[in-house]
Amino acid sequence: MDRYERIIAMHRLLQAARRPVTVRRLMDELGCSRATAYRDLAYLRDGLMAPLVGDGEAGFSYDKDEATRFELPGLWLNSEELHALLAAHQLLSRSSGGMLSNALAPLQQRVEKLLDAHSSGKSWPMERVRVIPHRLRKMDEHAFRVVASAVLERHRIGFDYRARSTDEKTRRSVSPQRLTHYRDNWYVDAWDEERKALRSFSIDRMTAVRVLPGAAEDVAEEELNAHLAGSYGIFSGAPKGWATILFSAKAARWVADEHWHSQQQGRFLADGRYELKVPYSVPRELLMDVLHYGGDAEIVEPKALREQARALLQLSLIHISEPTRPY
Repeated sequence: MDRYERIIAMHRLLQAARRPVTVRRLMDELGCSRATAYRDLAYLRDGLMAPLVGDGEAGFSYDKDEATRFELPGLWLNSEELHALLAAHQLLSRSSGGMLSNALAPLQQRVEKLLDAHSSGKSWPMERVRVIPHRLRKMDEHAFRVVASAVLERHRIGFDYRARSTDEKTRRSVSPQRLTHYRDNWYVDAWDEERKALRSFSIDRMTAVRVLPGAAEDVAEEELNAHLAGSYGIFSGAPKGWATILFSAKAARWVADEHWHSQQQGRFLADGRYELKVPYSVPRELLMDVLHYGGDAEIVEPKALREQARALLQLSLIHISEPTRPY
């Protein structure tokens, strides 16, 4: 543990302690000598202006009146935390087509400087962290930034929206409630002022995005969750039914660890297969997710959902056996 990490650990130990921390405990916790512990305590008090009180006999603690207000200046993270932060940065900057790269560049530079301080100039091979997006949609970075700022700063926004289902273009004025990232795409959940209802909008379908005068109207968290907890795909809106899906023993160990819905019910059967029950509203994406498992998944009920799955499979087979001929 280097000095940087010892200071962080010492600060956290003193912050959490209910009684004075002895030098012996510091030596044991930090794996350092008595002299090093005293030097770090002195640096914490004199160099970083920590409200440190006590002595080597009774132990050290933070002054009760100042403890809650004191924090280490700047960004203090140990090496493992910085590595995790850089990996998360790679995920954010490379998702959504690298749309957030410019916005996150200052953070990466700051983290890299901190890592340099830890490692005496050693370079970190960030090319070893791979992020492979799936079916990315092209998105306007300006639109995303306006929406994100409006959500956090509670501004109303207006935009033109072209729905995928109808290709119809409409003009909307909304109070944005929250951003949602789902399957490599960004959405904004919002209160539609004209329709007087909650709606979800795909940001890649929004154009001419602008901030409107006035503060956004807030919708209670309970109402948001009731209407939009599963808006994207299989759990859209209030559940209309429950699906029972049976997975083979081969797929069971994977499915048992998957989160499909907050109310899902799962159990292993005696023969090693796995039974999963999930609430659903719109069946299309549920069917696609189940069919992803091929012969390792079977829809047991409801019967209507089972028949829809059979029809989808038959349609797929027709398209495969009769490819479209070029003109």
